[in-house]
Amino acid sequence: MRGGRKGAPLSERIIRGHPASGTPITGSALVAQDNFSARYDLDRIKGVFSRPSHILHGQSYVGRILVLEAAKGGVATAWMLREMAAREMAPLALLFNFANPIMAQGAAFAGIPVMDRFEEDITRAVRSGERLTVEPGNGIVRIHGPA
Repeated sequence: MRGGRKGAPLSERIIRGHPASGTPITGSALVAQDNFSARYDLDRIKGVFSRPSHILHGQSYVGRILVLEAAKGGVATAWMLREMAAREMAPLALLFNFANPIMAQGAAFAGIPVMDRFEEDITRAVRSGERLTVEPGNGIVRIHGPA
């Protein structure tokens, strides 16, 4: 929604979710109405989505705020996220409509902010390229508009 004057900036929008772990972070969103597995969807060396059937196939996740439908995967997620963060090849934050406990644990272990259970479908509320500020402790995502 634009302000009343020509060229006025987009209004900031706030979406609330379940308060979670992680420090506040600002960055560019990468969004897909698809699920996410750190083990099966990513090439952790190249920093891109590698599963051919994933909507984000071929796109880099490094330094982006990932906004996805649901977390999937098992215990390997924790060490994979930690290893990616140690090599500076990790996403800035993870936002899900539904995260599983293993993803939450893995993100905390890796120091990656994570949130889920938003008041609306986060994959429809945010667009790729929008600049977001994620405040996990407050359960808030601020959408600032295009990056």
